[in-house]
Formats: sequence, C-alpha cells, structure tokens
Amino acid sequence: MAEDPALAVGVVRLDPDLPLPRPALPGDAGWDLFARVGTVLAPGGGRAVVPTGIALVLPEGSAALVLPRSGLAVRHGVTCLNAPGLIDAGYRGEVQVVLVNTDPVEPYEVHRGDRIAQLLVQRLDPLRVFEAEPAALAPTARGTNGFGHSGR
Repeated sequence: MAEDPALAVGVVRLDPDLPLPRPALPGDAGWDLFARVGTVLAPGGGRAVVPTGIALVLPEGSAALVLPRSGLAVRHGVTCLNAPGLIDAGYRGEVQVVLVNTDPVEPYEVHRGDRIAQLLVQRLDPLRVFEAEPAALAPTARGTNGFGHSGR
C-alpha cells in the first residue's frame, strides 16, 4: 500500500458556525481563513487583530504561514501587517490575523465570515546551524550588494 503524501493538519473549530479553512479553487496552495468577528479598519493604517474561530494541530516538522489575500490588497489596500504570520507547530491557541488598512481615505469594514487571509502549511527540513569561518563567504556575482542593488 502506498503511503499517503498529504500533510495531516488538525483543525479545531472554536466557532461551529464558521467554515473550515478551504482553498478558493481546487489546487490552490492557500486556504482561506474567515473572520470570527467584524471590525472597522480606519484609513491610513488602522489595524485590528481578527480571530478566525479555529485552532490548528500542526504536525511536528511543519509550520503554517498566514498570508494576505491579493484581492483585499488590490481593491481595498487591506493586507496582513506581519505577513507572513508564522504559526509554529506547538501553538495551540486561536489563529488570529493582524489586518491593516493602507488606504489613505476609505475605512474598510470586516464582516463576520469574510475571507480575510490565506493559510499556507509547509513541511520544514531539519535545520542544523554551525559557525563558519569568514573564508566560507566565497565571492559571488552579487557579493555584499544589498537592498536595491540591481536597480529598478
């Protein structure tokens, strides 16, 4: 029998009236998260922590990222302030989203049940950190050129 390659993620419904996370279309990588409460984001940087009504049971060796919805960003200037938000496998509290309204003029009203962000769950490769000698920084084409080094 073939092993199931799917990453099993438990979702605990803290609000039985909200849907579980789900992709908008089959095959989408991001799964929609829904607002448990409504709020108004003031223009020019108004922000709020919006609960989603779920908690996750992530397997060890995985993490979840909370990402903005592109449609909210394009149409309303609403995005996730700490994008991506990181949910570690050991976290057992309610998933919450920090939303911010970048529109300089219009407030944005979040309604209960609105799709407010996307959840992306990733397997993590084990990481081993070691101290390297400065000589390990072999020259590259980029070198030490940082932000904006390649121009417009």
